[in-house]
Amino acid sequence: MTTLPTYDQLADLPAYSERRVPVAFEDINGHMNVRHYIGIASEGLDDSLTEVGIPTNWVDKGFAVFSAEHHLTYVNELLTGDQVSVRVRLVGRSERAIHAVVYLVDETRKQLSYVMEEIFLHIDMTTRKSSPWPADVAALVDARVAEHGKLPFEPTLSGSIALR
Repeated sequence: MTTLPTYDQLADLPAYSERRVPVAFEDINGHMNVRHYIGIASEGLDDSLTEVGIPTNWVDKGFAVFSAEHHLTYVNELLTGDQVSVRVRLVGRSERAIHAVVYLVDETRKQLSYVMEEIFLHIDMTTRKSSPWPADVAALVDARVAEHGKLPFEPTLSGSIALR
């Protein structure tokens, strides 16, 4: 894994799914249960994808995105009442897949809490199989990947997943 970005570096990315950690997310250890890290990160990723032509209701148009692989890293715990946000960095695109890194940021302590690296696929819902990205989406994703490639920090990659 590459060096983790700082809070200040992540602050340059737009914030998604901003919220406080509710009491209902707390587990027996007194911090947010692991299932909610991936849930909040996934919601933030979904929100960010609307900006590259992938709306949350895309299934109504016969398309979807399906997760293919994840690599999860827990960096700092989150507690009930903590303010969190999601920051998304697109790393790359292939004909049918996108590689993204999703950062869950602890806004209360100004630190990184969690990293979710993900590969997800474009799906044609009539066949429920992967298919090439529509040209307009591919162009928007490529532009975002190029924009994120200019960020002053390297993406946090596990080395265990990659585009094929």
